[in-house]
Amino acid sequence: MTRSSFSPILLATLVMLASLASTVYAQDDSQRAEKPRAMFVTLPGHLHPDIAPPAASLPSWNGSFTYSGSNYTYNMVGTAPSTNTSTTIPTYIIPVKIVITSRSGSKTTFDPSHVLSNGNTVTTNTVDSPIFDSSTTYTQGGVDVGTTQYIDAFQRANFWGTVKTATNYHLLLGATVLAEQTLSPSRTYGKTGTPFGFTAGEVDINWFDAQLPAIMSNLGIQPNSFPIFLTYDVYLTQNNGCCIGGYHSSEGSVSNPQSYSEATYVDHVGAFSQDVSALSHEVGEWADDPLTVNYNGNNTPCGILEVGDPLENNPNYGSYHYSLHGFTYNLQDLVTLPYFGAPPSTTVNNWFTFQGETLSVCQNGS
Repeated sequence: MTRSSFSPILLATLVMLASLASTVYAQDDSQRAEKPRAMFVTLPGHLHPDIAPPAASLPSWNGSFTYSGSNYTYNMVGTAPSTNTSTTIPTYIIPVKIVITSRSGSKTTFDPSHVLSNGNTVTTNTVDSPIFDSSTTYTQGGVDVGTTQYIDAFQRANFWGTVKTATNYHLLLGATVLAEQTLSPSRTYGKTGTPFGFTAGEVDINWFDAQLPAIMSNLGIQPNSFPIFLTYDVYLTQNNGCCIGGYHSSEGSVSNPQSYSEATYVDHVGAFSQDVSALSHEVGEWADDPLTVNYNGNNTPCGILEVGDPLENNPNYGSYHYSLHGFTYNLQDLVTLPYFGAPPSTTVNNWFTFQGETLSVCQNGS
């Protein structure tokens, strides 16, 4: 047997290299070059003129207003408030379990079937929230706009100038929970981190979005319905920047597109996207801007009708507390149509937001 020996210089060099490799390997996934930023995004619709439209379509209506001598049109979900009718949209909640694999091969799972401190799963607590439960009475500045779901109350207040006499107008969500789906992004598209001080999944939004058309097709979802992809303690990222709480978009046929949304449920007090705050943001925006495309007519002096974005940087990320079924939910305030240039008389109390925040046209919240 021949024994080889290392020179002192070579040995020192190897020790130094091993130490550097160990340091790089041990770096926590939460480290990044830039500070995490709480945000929401809009993905333009992925629409194709060559796809034959399905038979069913999402009920929607068109309206308009004049601002500074120019006419602006918009398209919203449901029926026009002036019709004095109620519309219920079939809404499918699709829990998405995210499985992240680390460099060492260990797996971290973020599962909406997680049981919360109140005994409900994340999915059940979402279904029980004011977004889908109709038992909360909303009194805005002394005006009772209805005992209903949160987004319906917002939309009724948004058009209170009409709805106060057309009292049968509603935009309701009929929620059904579908089978949980599992997504396992590669290290290129998914990792764990601690962007807000707790362990969260971080998944590339474009990778995530690319998985959804196949899921919707396999589940038989049609454009007349609204699928919501629900994640737990997972933020989406874009260009390596964190953190996106949710988004909505559309895909399929230009003549009959499929709208959909994603929102995360975060189980940490005071955190961005706490419980259903991100979902309230995205459902509100879907209701007023379902297809996220300018040619649909939703281009106002302040851009498309993203009614949650102007308030997401307010205290508590723009959310207000509502107690229901023994749980305190966080639901985000939403701007009303006067924010985009419509006459203030359109809305309840001439307000520019559902909760009465003081704003002017195109002005972001504090």
